[in-house]
Amino acid sequence: MDSSRPRSSRAKRRSPSPTHTKIWIVVGRIPKGRVATYGQVAELAGFPRQPRLTGYAMRALPEGSRVPWHRVINAKGEVSERAERGSERLQRALLEDEGVVFDEKGRVSLARFRWKPRRVPPFS
Repeated sequence: MDSSRPRSSRAKRRSPSPTHTKIWIVVGRIPKGRVATYGQVAELAGFPRQPRLTGYAMRALPEGSRVPWHRVINAKGEVSERAERGSERLQRALLEDEGVVFDEKGRVSLARFRWKPRRVPPFS
């Protein structure tokens, strides 16, 4: 299945910010079959209590990026709604292909599938 993220018409082409780059590095380390929350990613990247930064960074991914954007979900264990049509279905399908299970309410068990890294990536 193509994991290319549907592109928003508002996505801009420009050099990535250092903040986005740090977040993309963290997301790139989430293994198949695991998920991380927006807040968890932000904290690991050095931006505690700033989950929206993760959302902004995911939205700014360049077209054709190999960053596994689909492994980032909200704190409720749900796929967040987006402006791009069909992206929620695509994200869920990609996660299910990796073995992530959704319950009848469309939630992932964070106790079971949350990524628990042993070390935080070194950022200066």
